Amino acid sequence: MEYTTFELGKMHLTKYLFFTGKGGVGKTSTACAVAVNLADRGGKVLLISTDPASNLQDVFHRELDGKGVAIDGVPGLVVANLNPEEAAREYRESVVAPYRGKLPASVITNMEEQLSGSCTVEIAAFDQFSNFITNEETSKEYDYIIFDTAPTGHTLRMLQLPSAWSNFITDSTHGASCLGQLAGLGEKQSMYKAAVENLADGAKTTLILVSRPEETPLLEVERSSRELKELGILNQLLIINGVLMEATDVLSQNILAKQQKAMENRPAALKGLETYILPLRSYNILGLENIRAFFQQDDFSYGERDGKSVDLPGMDVLIEDIYNTGKKVIFTMGKGGVGKTTAAATIALALAKRGKKVHLTSTDPAADLEHIISENKNMTLHKIDEKQELSRYRDEVLRKARETMSEADVAYIEEDLRSPCTQEIAVFRAFAEVVAQAEDAVVVIDTAPTGHTLLLLDATQSYHKEVQRTKGEIPPAVQQLLPRLRDAGQTEVVIVTLPEATPVFEASRLKDDLARAGIHNKWWIMNQCLSLADTKNPMLLARAAAEKEWLENVRQISGGNFVSIPWLQDASVQSIIKSMA
Repeated sequence: MEYTTFELGKMHLTKYLFFTGKGGVGKTSTACAVAVNLADRGGKVLLISTDPASNLQDVFHRELDGKGVAIDGVPGLVVANLNPEEAAREYRESVVAPYRGKLPASVITNMEEQLSGSCTVEIAAFDQFSNFITNEETSKEYDYIIFDTAPTGHTLRMLQLPSAWSNFITDSTHGASCLGQLAGLGEKQSMYKAAVENLADGAKTTLILVSRPEETPLLEVERSSRELKELGILNQLLIINGVLMEATDVLSQNILAKQQKAMENRPAALKGLETYILPLRSYNILGLENIRAFFQQDDFSYGERDGKSVDLPGMDVLIEDIYNTGKKVIFTMGKGGVGKTTAAATIALALAKRGKKVHLTSTDPAADLEHIISENKNMTLHKIDEKQELSRYRDEVLRKARETMSEADVAYIEEDLRSPCTQEIAVFRAFAEVVAQAEDAVVVIDTAPTGHTLLLLDATQSYHKEVQRTKGEIPPAVQQLLPRLRDAGQTEVVIVTLPEATPVFEASRLKDDLARAGIHNKWWIMNQCLSLADTKNPMLLARAAAEKEWLENVRQISGGNFVSIPWLQDASVQSIIKSMA
């Protein structure tokens, strides 16, 4: 299959360029390379990041701020690194402060947690870059304004709802997850409206979707594309980053075949977009030299090494510890595409083979898992249908909302229920029921709730006790599971990640999030390690060398409690079990 390699000089670019994609796909690297190349061509360029995980300071080797810093060596380029998490903290305090000393402490805690989720950070980010996209002076000053991270469809839909501008923080009782996120923003409604209009203007704005040649990232970027199209943002193009261009041995041939299959089978909606590829590079996109080279060349500067050269602990070490400590509830946690479902199934099967009675609960059980389970007397599988559970929860919340609220306010609730937190809460309720019913077995669950979700549920309980309101029913199973998850003697949360910069940064934030909720994490799994693979392909050897920094990083964060899984063409449970032998 033929693909067009990304060439900036052959493209028609609008004034505003929004890059979007999940963490670790190369979104920031691509945005930086576009910005530098446009500036090198004589353009005046403003590059703005609203990504909390942004490493722009590392990329350009200099301190940045939210106002914009000129980059030495790139005349015409100014870079601003906005901090939406800090903005979210300031925003949260501005909403809560008027109620301190006037409402009970438990109510204040509830309000703070309601405003601590991903939705608040998203809205704070949108608030920051709205100032840039609607500022006429900024527009006149620059030829191109590039945003590293586009707003989600969920955020934009919320901002478009008129009833969202009322102050929900004091009187909402509907039980939704993003309660009051927009309280206090009414005075900025006109600015947000203008920002959304600019986004939807194809003559002004291009949405650049960035993905990897892998099944999960392509599915995720298709979802983002669809959501934003529904809001009128139609001028989109797709960049598939990290494509291996040359196969010289068995491993590289396997990787290339897997990538080509993922690209050929990408969702139909993506096939209708103008699509470009970027070759896999051996180096990290740090420093001007590498940024400028990103679209052009790779000299495999790390040099070659011979086959396996690292000694990393395998999954058997983790299994041994869980078995010996007698943990009863095992969560695998991580961002989409890191392999948490397969890791959960591997842990479950390994424990069952040792004689433990195991109940594997999965939101996405693959066919081969069902095959394994049918052959293993010690293990049962419970499927949780995320869509079904979300629908059930939404119906419950909306039914109660309609008893006391206007249709306009119910429309807000409906949008609020689209948030990622809502799905977490709905699925977590289903998990809690499973755990309650499987007292005599080790329960292994392939998705852990975030610390925010747990605190939200916890805060909701205390708030309910304090003011006797009905903010969503908290089933007894959930009430019982919350303290159990905080008991390190019973529960193990295993964080799954990849040996790369962004996935490690994201996983580290997950660990902090869980700690905020009082949940202990001991073990980490580093998945898809090229460092453990036998290869003589120069590109893969260089990539394996680049992994060492992140392997060492996780070694430090975890206190040495990490295990690894090699890169496998067939990343099935059977293959992982075989690699452990």
